[in-house]
Amino acid sequence: MYVIGKIVKGLIKLAGKKDNPYCDVSTAQKQQFYYLLKNAQNTEFGKHYNFSELYKLPFERAYDQFKKAIPIFDYSKMYRQWWYKTLEGKSDITWKGKIKYFALSSGTTEGPSKYIPVSREMLRAIRKGSLRVMYSLPQYPLPDSYFQKDVLLLGGSTSMKSVGKGQYAGDLSGIMSADVPTWFHFFYKPPRKVTAYKDWNEKIDAIVRQAHKWDIGTIVAVPPWAQLLLERIVDHYKVANIHEIWKNFSVLVFGGLSFKPYEKTFASLLGKPIVTIETYLASEGYIAYQARPDADGLRLLADNGIFFEFVPFNSENFDHEGNINPDAETVWWDEVQEGVEYAILLNTCAGAWRYLLGDTIKVVKKQKGEIIITGRTKHYLSVTGEHLSVENMSMAIERLSEQLQVPIPEFTVYPYRVGRFWGHKWFLGVARQVNISQDELATMLDNILKELNDDYATERSSALKEIKVFTVPVNVFYEWMEQRGKLGSQNKFPRVLKGEQINHWENFLKSRDLIP
Repeated sequence: MYVIGKIVKGLIKLAGKKDNPYCDVSTAQKQQFYYLLKNAQNTEFGKHYNFSELYKLPFERAYDQFKKAIPIFDYSKMYRQWWYKTLEGKSDITWKGKIKYFALSSGTTEGPSKYIPVSREMLRAIRKGSLRVMYSLPQYPLPDSYFQKDVLLLGGSTSMKSVGKGQYAGDLSGIMSADVPTWFHFFYKPPRKVTAYKDWNEKIDAIVRQAHKWDIGTIVAVPPWAQLLLERIVDHYKVANIHEIWKNFSVLVFGGLSFKPYEKTFASLLGKPIVTIETYLASEGYIAYQARPDADGLRLLADNGIFFEFVPFNSENFDHEGNINPDAETVWWDEVQEGVEYAILLNTCAGAWRYLLGDTIKVVKKQKGEIIITGRTKHYLSVTGEHLSVENMSMAIERLSEQLQVPIPEFTVYPYRVGRFWGHKWFLGVARQVNISQDELATMLDNILKELNDDYATERSSALKEIKVFTVPVNVFYEWMEQRGKLGSQNKFPRVLKGEQINHWENFLKSRDLIP
């Protein structure tokens, strides 16, 4: 049995060496730029923006004209001007051919679902990104036997709906599942019948009932849903930890959220340490992955169907609501600097062009092509100029959790009026009771934020007059998401609430007597 695992491990190593994931980012990005222009030059978009002429130019001139001619698009603008034709079944709109699949994406709990085109080329690119994660596994201290264990994919429903003749929409995991050979499914759990369930709780219940039959080595999931599943299994089988059921569980592949807030609670569900590998997969494409143990960041997939642009995330390029200015400064990989926060623009082999993804990143090791995710363009606070990023917030909550010795896996915050001034209202999802007052909590969090952010410290002595902190059971966050039909899969609780979300959240808490 162990011989099979050793053979599989050796084959993975060999395949990884042939793949050469450590390509030069600059060279790879230039190649992707021309690849995209060439393949889209005969589309409506390519003809409109004269891709055939841009393709003939040296890179510096081509890119300069490219970014001058093509405006920056968000989803609404891209859909309204171009993608609606693709969804109507027309071919050669922003990418060659007819688009068969559309990934339904909402990102966080805000807004209706988006229909993101997924081309054949994008499906291949996503598979390539997934293989890169697999190729990284032999670098970790994993026993040979691990390489013959099952993989549990805790994604969205694999069922899809018809949106036109020969066109389908659904969760990205469902699209990927429909596009792989049938034999591939023998290596994955749960079975296809369970993955097709649309109701998240029904799917989890089915997984829990069958869990004792499987030999799981890897779980692929967003951190809070992986944690909830393990809690349900441990509780159902009345065991001390998950390793009494899945003794070979060794790897968690996660994305979408930082694992830090869930680390301590997750560890309490384990019987032994596991390896965690972070990925950065969006409905628009596979962006980056953790290529090596103890990496400072995620390796950008520079040779995989995407040409990246970067927008310095500052007040010159974005307003206080996180909306991008039409004439925002953009740069490509050679021009980025380590430690500077950027919003990402994507140009992809599925027909996204100068597309504002909505995420913000920092380059931490340019030579290795490694980045970290710092937040969202619209999930930050700056009503008075305090410039609090999600990175600041997450770090502050992590420090507060350490000081309190209480896990805080979820949190959210939003601004509110205090007369002519402003305040911040924080809600912390805690795993157990906090034995200090709300005022003391607010003081602790406030002091941490002042240490982390000079702009915040300045505003606290002027226009930012008040900080309130409330603690609620962490499950309340998930119950609110369930009420809004956003439980499970890739859905994430927004770190900053805005607009109607605030009213919904407060009314939800009041109905449960959790706030006055």
